[in-house]
Amino acid sequence: MKTIIFSLSILLSVFSSTAFAADGEFPGRAEYPEIPLYSKTDLLKDFNKVVIVDARSSLEFETLRIKGALNIPVASRKFAGIVKGLRAKTNKPIVFYCNGRSCFKSYKAAKLAIKAGVKNVFAYDAGVFEWAKTYPKYAALLGTSPMDPSKIIPKSKLKARFLSPKKFTETARGTPGSKRLIMDVRDMYQRAGVGYFTGIEKWVSLDDEKKLVKYLKKALKEKRTLYIYDEAGKQVRWLQYTLERHNIKDYYFMKKGAKGFYKEFIL
Repeated sequence: MKTIIFSLSILLSVFSSTAFAADGEFPGRAEYPEIPLYSKTDLLKDFNKVVIVDARSSLEFETLRIKGALNIPVASRKFAGIVKGLRAKTNKPIVFYCNGRSCFKSYKAAKLAIKAGVKNVFAYDAGVFEWAKTYPKYAALLGTSPMDPSKIIPKSKLKARFLSPKKFTETARGTPGSKRLIMDVRDMYQRAGVGYFTGIEKWVSLDDEKKLVKYLKKALKEKRTLYIYDEAGKQVRWLQYTLERHNIKDYYFMKKGAKGFYKEFIL
């Protein structure tokens, strides 16, 4: 009997450790424990039985998305109304997703939908990039599906553009009159009215593609170096496609974004 009890305790210990490790890979789950989830495999199984909604910016959506997904940016002031309108058209489960495991927009979107009275909503929190790598047939890159994974900009090319918060700040500030353009591309919720380069930066959400392209063309025409930061250094990987498409070569991103800056200079 003691042997059986001991064996059960070992199994429970292993199970608990595994569960903890799994949740540790999804930091948002602890912050949003009330949000029901869809796994990657379950989402594929129910692919034609659910409505998949991309909660990211329109630029991110146009760059890489799950095939057939709708785009309802969670940062939009009309988000709740649009989701309620969607629910009025279908009884299917609504599954929100965003960039990846450290992106919380899928949880935020589901939470806002629930608060608005929309039922049967979920978050797929492994994110679009993991989905695209696993199921390229069910993903679209730059409007093409099935997508070609070889067309994804390699991490090495992205990393080459990152500067530490300290180096980014030093070079971005530069000297008065230096030819540079600092851009904060966070959405209104991420920014919360606060930028880190007051007076010398431009704020343009990735949801405002028209305004974004306007600044990019201005930088290209005036031969300005672009210094761009987002919330956590994750969203800029999608912006890089737009920069390359506009033949912009002189640009840098802040490593770990605004969160990295806060940790470096404020904490």
